[in-house]
Amino acid sequence: KDDQGFIIELKKIETIYTENKKVYAKSENETYQLKKRIFELEEALEEFSFVRISNSEIVNFKQVKSINFKIVGTIILNFKSGNKTYVSRRYVKKIKDYLNV
Repeated sequence: KDDQGFIIELKKIETIYTENKKVYAKSENETYQLKKRIFELEEALEEFSFVRISNSEIVNFKQVKSINFKIVGTIILNFKSGNKTYVSRRYVKKIKDYLNV
């Protein structure tokens, strides 16, 4: 971030996503650009409750406050910070399997 390197605690990351061919990690109020590709991070972080929810996003389920299943075929993840994100339709089954629902 701002041409400086930072050590980010995994527990503070809400989501890791791609935008304009770059990979970012977002915490409650900070965003950091990462050097690794999203598929590399998915493999490295799956044992720490990080789950892929779309082609371009991985979320930290330890930061998820609630899950909204109200819209048929869509899942909305609400984070403890008040932020939210949507699970891609292709990944709904994967998330339900992860949650055992």
